[in-house]
Amino acid sequence: MENRPLGESGIEASVVGFGTWVLGGGTVWGNDTNDRESIYTLQAAIDEGINLIDTAPAYGWGRSEKVVGEAIKGRRDRVIVATKCGLWTDDERGSFFTEMAGRIMRRSLRPDTIQIEIDRSLRNLGVDCIDLYQTHWPACPPDKTPIAETMECLLKLKEQGKIRAIGVCNVTLDELKEHCACGPIASDQFRYSMLYRDPERDILPFCQANRIATLTYMSLEQGLLTGKVGMDRVFKPDEFRSNADWNTWFLLPNRKRVLDLLAGWRDLADKYHASFAQLVISWTAAQAGATHVLCGIRNVAQLRDNLGAARIKLDPADLARMRRDVVALGEPARL
Repeated sequence: MENRPLGESGIEASVVGFGTWVLGGGTVWGNDTNDRESIYTLQAAIDEGINLIDTAPAYGWGRSEKVVGEAIKGRRDRVIVATKCGLWTDDERGSFFTEMAGRIMRRSLRPDTIQIEIDRSLRNLGVDCIDLYQTHWPACPPDKTPIAETMECLLKLKEQGKIRAIGVCNVTLDELKEHCACGPIASDQFRYSMLYRDPERDILPFCQANRIATLTYMSLEQGLLTGKVGMDRVFKPDEFRSNADWNTWFLLPNRKRVLDLLAGWRDLADKYHASFAQLVISWTAAQAGATHVLCGIRNVAQLRDNLGAARIKLDPADLARMRRDVVALGEPARL
């Protein structure tokens, strides 16, 4: 497994990272997850060379962090633990974000809530230091904590030895620049895939120019780009993949276009002895400014598939061909 730097933090992390949102379970994923299987899969990933594990308190209200904590016992020195702060459910501090699974979730990057979150995450994970601590979403009105105030708090946590490096998620370019002006930012995590290439306009070039690592999520578009989500697959209304605002490509006419795109790469799959998922992950990791790809992994079968991407090095001509094809695909139709 290839490792790449997390910015200028001095930390090296695997190009393919383990995203653990799905391990939090709940109706958003259509069915619950099995903690024992999750722990086994995480440990198998570590043994295979994936050292970057990304979690968050909001994934199952701490469940994902606790599962990660169980999985890394005896393996802590082989793991880069990344978690987050800023999605708050304890009380009315912060600004309304969304309602999920019966809870009101608020964005809060106030120092008082961050102090509570960091200690809770350390307990959940069973560690005394978090390698990469990320703001999950930027603060917003009406309770919008200034970035300088949030960064001051995070830098103090770093001085105290509770975190090694600071990262951000889901920020605009201006917000990223403001964070950087306040202190060292190791990484930026955001949605990026061959079907969602908006970060190529600004975020990816800025991160590349300023040696900031990028952790991309939804790079397989919740499984759509594996080719395994057929036209007959039906998702429940409360599943995340039924959210047309985030997942327009899952609408049936758009889904067929994606499946046809992948079918057109059958010769590439044969050439590299690879699955479509492996081709897509490899393509994503090869893009300018893209350093790490987070893959949601539910079981060992998915782990093996994602691991295979690390052994593939796509020829420049094939990378260019795939880009031409996805550009020609155009935008999804909104029904």
